[in-house]
Amino acid sequence: MKKTLFAFLFMSLMLTQGCSSFKAERLSTAEGDEKAMSITDEWLLTDTEIAVADIIKQLDNHRGYQRFLTQLGHRPRLFIAEVQNETSEAYFPIDDLNDELLNEFSASGDYVLIDAQARNKILKELQYQNDGMVKASDVKKVGKATGAEVLIFGAIRMNPKTLNGKTIKEYTVNMRITDIESGEEIARVRTKTSKYSKRGGFGW
Repeated sequence: MKKTLFAFLFMSLMLTQGCSSFKAERLSTAEGDEKAMSITDEWLLTDTEIAVADIIKQLDNHRGYQRFLTQLGHRPRLFIAEVQNETSEAYFPIDDLNDELLNEFSASGDYVLIDAQARNKILKELQYQNDGMVKASDVKKVGKATGAEVLIFGAIRMNPKTLNGKTIKEYTVNMRITDIESGEEIARVRTKTSKYSKRGGFGW
């Protein structure tokens, strides 16, 4: 009886201490990213923000793309197809990446984005090649159905390398911009992110 009572009191004490040791705090995105890096090597929100910002910057500095916009003479009607997840990570946050692209292109004020209803309808009909890109036969379909002049599509890939408990994941986000009327490629850009992790003898 005494042993049972002692065991009960010991477990109660342990549970109480466990509950009282819990602590939560609100972090900025940068602070959260820094802490997350100590427990995971997966793609994070900060990686999405950095990748999209780099894509926008590359397009701003791309001579061929800027020449096309100058010749067009007005804000292009832009259709952003879904970036395809071609990594081996089933839970890669691809929706966040697609949303961030839409948000940043919209925030720039340099484009007329196709409305969500028309975009979602045509996305269901689009077919993709093995490299994650929209089929050439579907490019003009996008223009006809939505009135878009420029199509942006892409894919993200990840190449992992592991040796002696050390892993490096090399992510690449590949984007192509196409003139819908001519079907010609205007520009292509790529941004890269590497994530390094080391596994100890008793786990991370």
